[in-house]
Amino acid sequence: MAFGTQSDADDVMSEINMTPLVDVMLVLLIIFIITIPVMKHSVNVDLPVAANQPQVVLPQTIRLSVDAQGQYYWNEALVSESALPGLLETEAAREPQPELHLRGDKAVRYERVAQVMAAAQRAGLRKIGFVTEPGQ
Repeated sequence: MAFGTQSDADDVMSEINMTPLVDVMLVLLIIFIITIPVMKHSVNVDLPVAANQPQVVLPQTIRLSVDAQGQYYWNEALVSESALPGLLETEAAREPQPELHLRGDKAVRYERVAQVMAAAQRAGLRKIGFVTEPGQ
């Protein structure tokens, strides 16, 4: 018995055994070769053609502007601050609900714009967007 030598049976095999992988790939290839032609066969059916057009209802857009003096404009018409919540509630009850495009002058106090956003939220409007000018 010699010390320091190892037999060939104790050597670690450092190569990947590719045989099982090749076997699995061949089985999958055979399965796909058999099933693809089966999937292409279908029953020929002459389907009827519908003549109706889908009805697309686009929601109305409301343009609410706040000028530099803090006055409100509903679609370019001057609106008092007391009448604004009633208009917002009326529009929130419509179906489909309109989109509110809020335009605030850059010189107006943010408080006025925040009041409009809070009133729209209390009224139940879900779609609020801000209109800005593109930068240079």
